[in-house]
Amino acid sequence: MKEVLIIYYSQTGQLFDILKNIASTISVEKVNISYCEIIPKKKFPFPWKQEEFYGAFPETFLQIPTPLEAIPSEILQNKYDLVILGYTTWYLTPSIPINSFLKSEEAKLLLANTPVVTVSASRNMWIMAQEKVKKLLIANHAKLVGNIALVDRNLNHISVITIVHWLMGGKKTRMLGIFPKPGVSDKDIEAASRFGVPIKEALLQNEYSNLQQNLLDVGAVKIDPSLIATDIRGNVVFTKWANHLIKKEGEERKKWLVYFKYYLLFAIWLIAPIVFIVFLLTYIPMYRKIQRDKAYYSSVALKQD
Repeated sequence: MKEVLIIYYSQTGQLFDILKNIASTISVEKVNISYCEIIPKKKFPFPWKQEEFYGAFPETFLQIPTPLEAIPSEILQNKYDLVILGYTTWYLTPSIPINSFLKSEEAKLLLANTPVVTVSASRNMWIMAQEKVKKLLIANHAKLVGNIALVDRNLNHISVITIVHWLMGGKKTRMLGIFPKPGVSDKDIEAASRFGVPIKEALLQNEYSNLQQNLLDVGAVKIDPSLIATDIRGNVVFTKWANHLIKKEGEERKKWLVYFKYYLLFAIWLIAPIVFIVFLLTYIPMYRKIQRDKAYYSSVALKQD
């Protein structure tokens, strides 16, 4: 009997639906699947209030752990043949609960010497968050063997509007009845079941060397090269903001979070389009590098610093 553990934190429930659909085609007589929800002791609100949403930025980006509820002993005492780690992206970074888990002693127990498949659901930028997850997995002596990244397929600025409607309103509905539904589409969520087939085959054969390529063959990762530079540059700027904000307290912090909010709006609506135009203008001379970047970020490899 093969033992599979699905570890996740799904604030809205969207990621959990994706994971269940993937599991539906892994589950056979020879496979037992267990679920482990990561639960922070101090719950993050959903729907979000603006102050709490922006207030979570410094600790999220700086990957500062928060206390978690204990993982059940029956899970910790088991040895798993495969772990599927489901996470969402907050501020170009794995969410605080998942980051906190990956920095815990419990993660070391569960992940050491264990194949791991990561599954993310995000608005559109997940590449640098995945790089951070790769480093945390290595720190836990885990082996990343597969990655699935599902995104909102709508245009960037449309998805900005709809994701705010969802996160602040709490319902995944069509804003004003005219905008598309936010997040990963219902069609993509349902179709996620196809990813379970190559995962099951690799699991039963205990052979993961070709798993990521097999996942890519069924559409597990779609790299938008125009967002790579935006993601990398965003991390540079966020580093400065987060290091500044983490030093602030009380009313001073609230004041600076308002400034950060307006900077974020400015970056999304004005800076991001400029970065996209620069990408288009430099596409031909940068073509080979773009193709190398696409191949790397589609893989489970980690560049050495």
